[in-house]
Amino acid sequence: PYYVSINQNLFLEASLHSSDPMLELFLDTCVASPTRHNFTTGSYAIVKNGCVKDPTYASYYSPSRHTLRFKFKAFQFIQSNPEVYLQCELVVCRAFDYSSRCHQGCLQRSKREASS
Repeated sequence: PYYVSINQNLFLEASLHSSDPMLELFLDTCVASPTRHNFTTGSYAIVKNGCVKDPTYASYYSPSRHTLRFKFKAFQFIQSNPEVYLQCELVVCRAFDYSSRCHQGCLQRSKREASS
């Protein structure tokens, strides 16, 4: 466990351990949950489908495509344990492949039209 106070900036770094310099990382989804076993019900999306959902989120420059750096403010779920669990999904892409998921960025899901 890593202990932080509420509203303290929490800095994270994810690294790809590969000797291939032509690979890069992309943060697709990062979700917080009050339990370690369920990241869907009662969870909170910090980043979803490459779209930033938390207003305290910020990404940071990294000198390597193999490393992602970002931060958000620590919080606690209301009426829950003081623990917050984090699950992030990263995508590995070929660098400079502009059709890859890494270069698509935020993917907004289009809403379906309700039929009458």
